[in-house]
Amino acid sequence: MYTSRISGLGSYVPENVVTNDDLSKIMDTNDAWIQERTGIKERRHIKKGDGNSTSTMGVKAAKIALERANVSTDDIDLIIFATLSPDMYFPGGGVRVQEMMNMRTIPALDVRNQCSGFVYALSVADQYIKTGMYKNVLVIGSENHSGGLDMSTRGRAVSVIFGDGAGAAVVTRSEEDGKGILSTHLHSEGAHAKELSLEGPSTDHWVPEIIAENPQENIPYYPYMNGQFVFKNAVVRFSEVINEGLQANGLSATDINMLIPHQANLRISQFVQKQFRLSDDQVYNNIQKYGNTTAASIPIALTEAWEQGKVNDGDLVVLAAFGSGFTWGSAIIKW
Repeated sequence: MYTSRISGLGSYVPENVVTNDDLSKIMDTNDAWIQERTGIKERRHIKKGDGNSTSTMGVKAAKIALERANVSTDDIDLIIFATLSPDMYFPGGGVRVQEMMNMRTIPALDVRNQCSGFVYALSVADQYIKTGMYKNVLVIGSENHSGGLDMSTRGRAVSVIFGDGAGAAVVTRSEEDGKGILSTHLHSEGAHAKELSLEGPSTDHWVPEIIAENPQENIPYYPYMNGQFVFKNAVVRFSEVINEGLQANGLSATDINMLIPHQANLRISQFVQKQFRLSDDQVYNNIQKYGNTTAASIPIALTEAWEQGKVNDGDLVVLAAFGSGFTWGSAIIKW
């Protein structure tokens, strides 16, 4: 049976830095309030005219990942594109990447699992490779949040959290036993779907209905998040799914060299770190710089950790995510 490994990583974030002080000029908030609740100091936002979109950022990250994997676009057998913010309602970002990168008529699959999107996409890539169907799979997580946020005091609880960016990984077939992606573990609980959601525009809430039926102060086409409820569920599910992955491979928390959690909230990451008794050097966080980039957060963080020499050959790397759906998952990787 084949195994799969991550052979190349890349990331991209827009140049436009938006600090907490910048936000305080357009909404009733301040740096101390945001940092205390989220740990975020700044984030990146696409700026009108800078040429960035969800798909183009994904392409920029993907090109770096392909170069580092020492493969060409002709070597890629499948694109898996994870996002909650595609350029268009349809088609998805995968086919746009295929066209922008002048790839063969390979399949392009879009994953809509929000904050868990990259882990879900990585799991799909892993299974395609392990069955022998594909040799190289390009996995992308990319988000353009800034264009769909309520940048006013009304929306501050959500809008201060999210940023834009993209990360990518090339997942490659390997025959080296005991290394690469050891296992992935995925879950969902749709009973809480509306606790973190964007209800419209959608087939339930088309734009004309929204305009006709809802007053301006209650616009359902902005994201909604029940912050405390999400936090309480996240810390439980993070721990559960990490333990599930470790136990499936006969490992324990003491075996972890690097934990890359989804960058939802620094307080969640710190809580999980404390539960597993990991040092600061064993957990990589960059939410302070980029905010929550949803499906892009894990590949951006993993790329940075690798670039900084924090992920090395033979290390046990654990990826874990929780988000809208609710969905959550983990990946256990022997680097």
